[in-house]
Amino acid sequence: MLLLSAATTGAPATEEKQLSVYAPVATYTLPVLERSGHEYVGLLELLEPLGRVSSGTSNGRWRIRYNVVDGDFTAGKIRARIRNRDLDLSAPFLIENSRGLVPLASVGSLLPRFLGAPVNFHESGRRLFVGEVGIQPSFQLESGPPTRLLVNFSAPVNPTISTEPGRLRMVFKRDAIVSLGNQSISFNDKIITQAAYSENNGAAELDISANGPLLATFSNGGKTITLSAPPTTGSAVAGASGTTGSTNPPPGTTQATASSSAGSGTAPSGASGGGSGVASAPARRMVAVVDAAHGGDERGGALADNLAEKDVTLGFARLLRHELELQGFAVLMSRDGDSSVSLDQRAGTANGAQAAIYISLHATSQGNRSGVYTALLPREGESKGAFRAWNAAQAPVLAVSGAVAAAIVNELQKKKFFARASSASLRPLNNVFMPAIAVELAPGSNGIADLISATYQQQAASAIAAGVVSVRDRLGMQQ
Repeated sequence: MLLLSAATTGAPATEEKQLSVYAPVATYTLPVLERSGHEYVGLLELLEPLGRVSSGTSNGRWRIRYNVVDGDFTAGKIRARIRNRDLDLSAPFLIENSRGLVPLASVGSLLPRFLGAPVNFHESGRRLFVGEVGIQPSFQLESGPPTRLLVNFSAPVNPTISTEPGRLRMVFKRDAIVSLGNQSISFNDKIITQAAYSENNGAAELDISANGPLLATFSNGGKTITLSAPPTTGSAVAGASGTTGSTNPPPGTTQATASSSAGSGTAPSGASGGGSGVASAPARRMVAVVDAAHGGDERGGALADNLAEKDVTLGFARLLRHELELQGFAVLMSRDGDSSVSLDQRAGTANGAQAAIYISLHATSQGNRSGVYTALLPREGESKGAFRAWNAAQAPVLAVSGAVAAAIVNELQKKKFFARASSASLRPLNNVFMPAIAVELAPGSNGIADLISATYQQQAASAIAAGVVSVRDRLGMQQ
């Protein structure tokens, strides 16, 4: 869900250096280490969220395998070998506690060798983009009164907003915001004068300069942020307070205010001064729980030699998370690493989040027909008042679950997947209170290779998200 926070003015605390990575399968940050005047990152940690990775060290040599690509590095040397081709690094390769460290400056040339795909590395801002994931902002100034600046984005965003005299700051840490070229744009307006873009330490920032207080309102599923003067009457905002006025935001929106200049003044009725900015409660979005089956000691099915089901489902889940977020859902993962999670814990996560939809992901090496399953409920006694039988918690929404499954099968078939819907006694589907389905991904025409193909998984994830969206009105706002 959307999260806004207000930052206080004054000298910022020293931040640890970090690299932000934006990819179709995951968005994550890594610590940046300084060694002998150079910045380094762990190569295993860089590649691990993107695919299957293993590494080993022997006699000063460090070897890594990413999917089917091998890399060979030597401690203290600047030459590495990837895909049987030499690559020169900008600084010596380091091994620390069996961990391989590569110079940050070489990531832009090194990573495409492993991924087989282009990357865009903003070294000065420590931001790395894999594939076409960039979110582009555009500006539209509407003359008033009041003047409004619409900041439109090509995908939903969730910035942290803070205020200080004469400026409203939007900081994007998990959103792959990219500049369209100019770092700043000036507006011919008396209130909103300029928008400036910058990048630093893994984050992007949009600074809006103004000669008066600004109200920030979210709309269009998080794709539009509208800035305008707050509709106050007969009172002015204290120059340094930046507190929110007494006017309430429209239903389903989120707001924050920016103060115009330092000095004395009176705060709006009902506001308290002294802080640099206060944000109201965030607008809520539908929550989807994506559950990567198995994990930890529970490997799931052995899909092939050295290929466990738990590894396929995790990568698949990350892709689905991205697709659902593009559709405006807030996504909660049951696990985002190789951890053990019990069936009751998975159900508890979904029920506790009051999610709108629960999706469990599995994989099989048998056949070529993917399955979309709803719960096959056991016979239970009648519920006692407000208490519902644990193994029949799904009963009241089972019909909606069936509609979701049918919609997903339809979308999968549009993308040439062999798929069918059916029911199965598959926990924890019967233990969750919201519409719930399980998807078991089967190989396509390329056999097992499809199960580790990001392209194949991406197509399936896109179809699942499209199916969910097509019946969104039946899910309801269960939050």
